[in-house]
Amino acid sequence: FAHPDFLDGQGKTRFVEIWDQGAVDENGNRIDAGRCITKDEMDEAIAEAVQAGAPAVELVPQSQRAPASHGTHVASVAAGNRGVARCAALAGVLVSPGPEDADPRRSFYDSTLLARAVDHLFALGRKLDMPVSINISLGTNGHAHDTSAPINRWIDALLLVAGRSVCVAAGNAGRQEAQGPGDTGWIMGRIHTAGRIQATGSQHDIEWMVAGRGGRDFSDNEMELWFSPLDRVAVSVCTPDGRWIGPIKPGAFIENMQLDDGSFFSVYNELYHAANGANYIGLYLSPNFKSTPLVGVRAGRWTVRLYGCQIRDGEYHGWIERDDPRELPPAPGVPQPLAFPSFFSPASHVQGRSISTLACGQRIVAVANLDAAARRMHASSSQGPTRDGRCKPDIAASGTGIVAACGFTGSARRWVAMTGTSMASPLVCGVIALMLAVDRTLSAAQIVGILQRTSQPLPGAGRSWSDDAGFGMLDAAACIREAEVINQREDITP
Repeated sequence: FAHPDFLDGQGKTRFVEIWDQGAVDENGNRIDAGRCITKDEMDEAIAEAVQAGAPAVELVPQSQRAPASHGTHVASVAAGNRGVARCAALAGVLVSPGPEDADPRRSFYDSTLLARAVDHLFALGRKLDMPVSINISLGTNGHAHDTSAPINRWIDALLLVAGRSVCVAAGNAGRQEAQGPGDTGWIMGRIHTAGRIQATGSQHDIEWMVAGRGGRDFSDNEMELWFSPLDRVAVSVCTPDGRWIGPIKPGAFIENMQLDDGSFFSVYNELYHAANGANYIGLYLSPNFKSTPLVGVRAGRWTVRLYGCQIRDGEYHGWIERDDPRELPPAPGVPQPLAFPSFFSPASHVQGRSISTLACGQRIVAVANLDAAARRMHASSSQGPTRDGRCKPDIAASGTGIVAACGFTGSARRWVAMTGTSMASPLVCGVIALMLAVDRTLSAAQIVGILQRTSQPLPGAGRSWSDDAGFGMLDAAACIREAEVINQREDITP
């Protein structure tokens, strides 16, 4: 909040509030509802920082203060002094999952914390009597990639009120192959599989690859398969050392089965999922963090075999829940544990439908990453459509090599370049803020329509929707012009 990109002409912050969901008390205990850092507290910290000889952010600490912070960069793109909506009031929420969100079957698609964050920002807009444009630069591959995820339905319902918009980054799972020597970004792109079980009695195999240091991966690996309620499908899994588990029949499950090496395996074969009525198979490979030494998930090929018990449709889609590669703290017997994302083999990976679940909402603006300098889509930008065939992403915006505020590094480094749909989405969020400044009565549906109508095709492309660029490149000036005239009606009554 104290970065120069967020200060007004009097040296005060343009942030009106930051809700820190992960705030702790003086004893280090998490506060149930977190805490709201007010503008007065932030301005006071800025004023006292020089005398105190400490950065303002140390005087009003937040639970998340990573150098080159993702959230600071994103806010700067949307509405910093060098960003898009430079006169907007800024507010932020530090979404912080707690112990109740540690269940591997939960994710952002069903976390009440994200829903409460959106509620909070819309309520703040009502309090300040301002329209609200929200950016969410985070995502998940959990759930069915349609409109049925709880958070999608929640946000879509809130967007029925005029003067509101939510932009969501489409995701960075679009890369399919290595772009050069040493490039492993393709691993993040092989998250989608699809196929058709041809008939009752037939089988279909899916190859699920786990990688790790020293033959072990120290992260939860999750796969979800979604298919028609018309079908009945059983599932078996073969471990990398050749042991078969199953078949697990429709309606049955295995929870936290300990394998011979000490790691855990779970599978849930559910009928008529409550959110959408579809059938669902969830598979989970989990490390054993309570043993000494730690036991990671065995690296190698895990074969998931689907059995067609009763097939009337047969089509299925599956996704791997993406996690970022990261080093974990050393532990006894495992000096350098590595958490690494799993992926589908070339034989099982199917391109497309890699868009984040959060970006699949009906009235949510799903934003893809345009490499503006090259005038083409960035290779990592996730692709549509949704599982139920809708046209997402909606729009492509510049998200490659974007220079914006570098948070929590003091004066040593004020700016940093980042790339991803996380950078493209706040650019669109800022443009929508300008549209709402022109006409605060615009609905979320109207805003999506304007973005699609005014978009420009990429070089050599037509104006029809494409799975990577949506309806085309953002035209900010055209969006604002359209917002100015959308509610002007010509009376032609004789």
